Amino acid sequence: MNRHVTLSIGAAAAALLAGCEPGAKMSTQTGFRGTGLEQIVDVSSIKEAAAIPPEPYPLPPDGGPTAAETYQNVKVLGAVSAERFNHLMAAMTQWVAPPEQGCNYCHNPENMASDEKYTKIVARRMLQMTRTINSRWSSHVQKTGVTCYTCHRGNAVPENVWALAQNTLDPGTIRGNKRGQNTPDPNVGYASLPSDPFAAYFQGKGNIRVASDQALPSPDHVVSIKDAEKSYGLMMHVSTALGVNCTYCHNSQSFRAWNLSRAQRGTAYYGIRMVRDVNENYITSLRSVFPANRKGPHGDPYKVNCTTCHQGLAKPLGGVSMIAQAPALKGPPMLTAAPEVGPAAAVPAAFNDPAEMTDRTEPATATLRK
Repeated sequence: MNRHVTLSIGAAAAALLAGCEPGAKMSTQTGFRGTGLEQIVDVSSIKEAAAIPPEPYPLPPDGGPTAAETYQNVKVLGAVSAERFNHLMAAMTQWVAPPEQGCNYCHNPENMASDEKYTKIVARRMLQMTRTINSRWSSHVQKTGVTCYTCHRGNAVPENVWALAQNTLDPGTIRGNKRGQNTPDPNVGYASLPSDPFAAYFQGKGNIRVASDQALPSPDHVVSIKDAEKSYGLMMHVSTALGVNCTYCHNSQSFRAWNLSRAQRGTAYYGIRMVRDVNENYITSLRSVFPANRKGPHGDPYKVNCTTCHQGLAKPLGGVSMIAQAPALKGPPMLTAAPEVGPAAAVPAAFNDPAEMTDRTEPATATLRK
């Protein structure tokens, strides 16, 4: 072959390969050598942590009359002092409410106790949810905790939410129905994987399993190619949402083995179940409250996934805790509180104690990594 042709082919191949992952890379070894635990990060894609907004005014000391003693119709934060209740309400207008509306986004200014606005009913349920996350899901949020700002970032509706995809509930047709696949979607890394893994794993209780613990086929572990693709699609979402690769949680020697995995895998395990709890027991229970513009094409409310909080960072907001600005959001848990509308959602026993959250194929990570 002509020397110039060979050089041209080599240069073209190098250019094509370089085009797959352009830019500088940063490599960090996160485990013992030879264990395949290494993080490789595209420096140009590192997300900056969002700016933490200042408090509306200094947090007042606790004590004095409670919110329930001072105001009418305070159903969640009644035991909080009125001064700290006012401080939290002022913070929430910065974290959630549109600037031009402020308090009026949830309240009737002529009757602050009124529940006539759906946004107030939703906000009350979200306060219950936030207190539950901080008190019952420390297995995921640790001591950092969450506030309204963790998801909302100054928006009335968080920027990263999801609802059932357009064709998700239309299994009766073949022509023109891609079954959720072969559509470039950032949720699954623009792959041909199912672009809506959330319905199965973040709303339902789909079993996220691909690798068996046995060499030969077993009736105890039957995973179809379709199910495997959904699982991979979910993992692509988690990877993108946290800005990490697979070995942030898994050991590439055995993706299944918990005793070889990093502690982060246990945190992620509880995070998936926390998201299910939020979507099932707090957001879906408000389906009849949300107006049509707050619902997806199939009429289900917009729900949360990993990107809602993380937004490209392994730790939301870069790991900065805002809970000191809003101590009333620490708890106590509100899992047993009934939704504002409709019958109380059944709360599985497993959600009451994260240490009990197991399934038939995987040990509780509380005993492995915590």
